[in-house]
Amino acid sequence: MELIFAMLLVINNLLTGSPQGDNNKPLLPSWKAIPGIAAASQPDAPSAADPSIFVKTDPQPDAPIVKGIYVTSHSAGGERMAGLLQLLDDTPLNSMVIDIKDDHGYITYPSDNEEMLKLGETRRNIADINALMNRLAQHDVYPIARIVVFKDSVLAAKHPELSFVQGDGTVWQNGRKESFVNPYRKEVWDYNIAIAKEAARLGFKEIQFDYVRFPEGFENKADSLVFDRTGESRVQIVADFVKYAREQLQPLGIRISVDIFGYAASVPAAEGIGQDFVKLSKHVDVISPMIYPSHYSTGWFKQQTPDKAPYETIKGSMLDTHDKLEPLGHYKPVIRPWIQDFTASWLGKGNYIPYGKQEVEAQIQALRDTGVDEYLLWNAGNRYTPDVKYE
Repeated sequence: MELIFAMLLVINNLLTGSPQGDNNKPLLPSWKAIPGIAAASQPDAPSAADPSIFVKTDPQPDAPIVKGIYVTSHSAGGERMAGLLQLLDDTPLNSMVIDIKDDHGYITYPSDNEEMLKLGETRRNIADINALMNRLAQHDVYPIARIVVFKDSVLAAKHPELSFVQGDGTVWQNGRKESFVNPYRKEVWDYNIAIAKEAARLGFKEIQFDYVRFPEGFENKADSLVFDRTGESRVQIVADFVKYAREQLQPLGIRISVDIFGYAASVPAAEGIGQDFVKLSKHVDVISPMIYPSHYSTGWFKQQTPDKAPYETIKGSMLDTHDKLEPLGHYKPVIRPWIQDFTASWLGKGNYIPYGKQEVEAQIQALRDTGVDEYLLWNAGNRYTPDVKYE
């Protein structure tokens, strides 16, 4: 959900930049804007399911067909929550993705969990987490806990040894003064999984991991940074984290989902940031590609201006997603993409259109036409378009 970064990248050059990894994320790099690059150039995917490795079963077979919205911790713990609950009461929307560990790295509610507090810091954005869970249950909301994993400025500042250190001894920051922690460090894994376990005990039905990756453009800076690593590739270590998280959380009967760049279904693995669509999908119950039309550049899905073609862009991305995941057989997760409910005015005149009822419904129709029933709506300010037919 890197809306600011997306704006900067687009302003700099519509056809350049580094892959995102999370919501409201940047536009695609120029090499990914080549028309026609799709399923034909996919990397080798695992052959169909091999039960000798593990048997993949849905921990919540009675879960609803999820149609949800993103909710910040400030909204969840503040006055805006009443209106968001009313939206769900009045429409087929039935789920909320709520920040439990936010984009800064703060745990968004008070906790006395010693395992979490060894490394984490809490805030009172959600002052009474149990009251929130009761409120969600009263409105029959399917609750999803969003945990931002490896983008964690708070932990990086407290423990530089768990981050990436520059030659002068300071912790590396990106252009937005954000720091990441090191996916090679198992302490980071266990810290985030401890947060997920508490979310499960609180009553969340699903854990959604975001920023499950290295920093954007990491391949261009890795050699100049000091950090612990093993012989495993970045792609493999990120996949190993997701596999480990599943093993740790499966006994709790909670679903696991991961956010991933939308373009990842249409191109080979993003080695720099360590994301491989197939490897990650194999070990999750739900995969949530971020397929906002505004985040595709010229040429994608034969569109001159993808933001102006919400139906065509979403349809193309879903066709590629199906092609990418089909070889997984019964390992194939539920596909539940993030779609756009915001206007990308930062793209500049002629490169965007205002998004409203028609544009949101066009995206939903494209999902329906490609056999996808579930989706999540993204609006960073939690201001969602009224009167949309959420079918």
